[in-house]
Amino acid sequence: MAHHAAGLVRLTKNPELARALMRDHAAADITPRQRAMLDYAVKLTRTPGEMVEADLAPMRTHGLTDRDILDVNQVTAYFAYVNRVADGLGVATDAYAEAEHTAITDGD
Repeated sequence: MAHHAAGLVRLTKNPELARALMRDHAAADITPRQRAMLDYAVKLTRTPGEMVEADLAPMRTHGLTDRDILDVNQVTAYFAYVNRVADGLGVATDAYAEAEHTAITDGD
């Protein structure tokens, strides 16, 4: 999470957004479309065995195509895979990412 939050801040120049997303994506100041994608990604990450076709409906409601949904699915699955590989091998987060994460979360 630390590495991804730091990357989000570098991309958006918005550390408050990263803090809000880490606390609770549902309460963050994001668009309904972004919220639908994140709701899907969170469920796929936390409870993949409970996914059903109806979980796609909120994304379709916000204009995502089947290709867009596949992209959300693939990115979510890829990050889950890579994080599990790294965790399983005991790979430590780079010091720079930890420092950036600490800077983002200071004050929380």
